[in-house]
Amino acid sequence: MKAKKSYGQHFLINESLADNIVIAAVERAAGLPILEVGPGKGVLTKRLISHGVDFKAAEADRDMIQYLIENLPDMEPRIMEGDFLKHDLSKVFDGEFLLFGNYPYNISSQIIFRALKYYDRIPAIIGMFQKEMADRIIATHGNKSYGAISVLTQVVYHGKTIFRVSPGSFSPPPKVNSSVIKLERNPILPEEVDFKTFRMVVKNSFGQRRKMIRNTLKSIVTDEKLFEHRFFTMRPEQLSVQEFIELTLMIQNQNT
Repeated sequence: MKAKKSYGQHFLINESLADNIVIAAVERAAGLPILEVGPGKGVLTKRLISHGVDFKAAEADRDMIQYLIENLPDMEPRIMEGDFLKHDLSKVFDGEFLLFGNYPYNISSQIIFRALKYYDRIPAIIGMFQKEMADRIIATHGNKSYGAISVLTQVVYHGKTIFRVSPGSFSPPPKVNSSVIKLERNPILPEEVDFKTFRMVVKNSFGQRRKMIRNTLKSIVTDEKLFEHRFFTMRPEQLSVQEFIELTLMIQNQNT
């Protein structure tokens, strides 16, 4: 069974690393069910089975689904067939669950944004990402990797890297290094902040990251007095997550 580029597949072949990743997931789940994204040939999946955890596996590739059913016990009722990004994650389990997997690299950012939509159901996320993407997700302000996905993730989750992974751990080996990160739910967005406005502020700011905030947000600022604040003389990578929250509140409350 060969990996397909169209699905962003790179099969993990490092058995000891696979053991450690699954142990980290099972320990963090602490009895919660697990949703695995992109099980592929099942190197992580078979370990979930051996640990006896309650889990489901979302897979879009029908060939891989058939492979899993034929090679792993009791897999058929566990499989969620189809595009993970189109599943209603509120209906997968009755309550909370851990999101987990060796995520397809071609949709890894979309997986994060999908998870953010259901953060109330997902207390933690553990997964394999291209190192560059992993660094972007957990980067802090002032770091060159810091961007919109960093801010939008970190208002909900606190993240850290738990494993570094070399290309030789996969077949076929990707042309990049990889990282396994853990995200722990820690919502810090106040109730009075409208998330749609927050998202717009963040995305507009990083849309032209070399420009000052006053230039990237001028289309949504109606009170010119706001431009006197120091935030508007800064570039987006200079603002912390908390400062983006404050900036959003200023824009929400302008002209009041």
